[in-house]
Amino acid sequence: MIVFDLRCQAGHRFEGWFGSSTDFDNQRERGLVVCPECGSGEIGKAPMAPSVPAKGSSLTRERADVAGSPGNSQPVANREVPAEMQKALRALAEAQQRALAKSTWVGDRFAEQSRAMHYGERDEAPIHGRASLEEAKSLIEEGVPVAPLPFPVAPPEELN
Repeated sequence: MIVFDLRCQAGHRFEGWFGSSTDFDNQRERGLVVCPECGSGEIGKAPMAPSVPAKGSSLTRERADVAGSPGNSQPVANREVPAEMQKALRALAEAQQRALAKSTWVGDRFAEQSRAMHYGERDEAPIHGRASLEEAKSLIEEGVPVAPLPFPVAPPEELN
């Protein structure tokens, strides 16, 4: 598998996983690659930083294990996404964008910050970030309100 950083004509960045560069080209030509934020089919490869593995290639092996595990597969179709589905995805992406406009990115500190707000240790504020499945389950069990985001969000430091 190869991971490409992709960008639509509106400048939204996202990742795509493909068997090869040719697979990406074929899927894009058939309209199967669309922007998760706006639904645009005008997609190109964005400049990528080289992947430099950690000593012993542990990071590379970890990514391969995650990508190859059955629980991390993604649903795909071999047909163009119908217009009504593109419209619905575009509306959902716009709703997510509006919801996050006044939210603060807290990165990997999401569970910690959400918990602190829930227990009154910090002021309430809209936040978004990353949490592992275990962290999210733990938050839910504690009654901390959390919800998955339908589309990936690039951390501010990764945006051009």
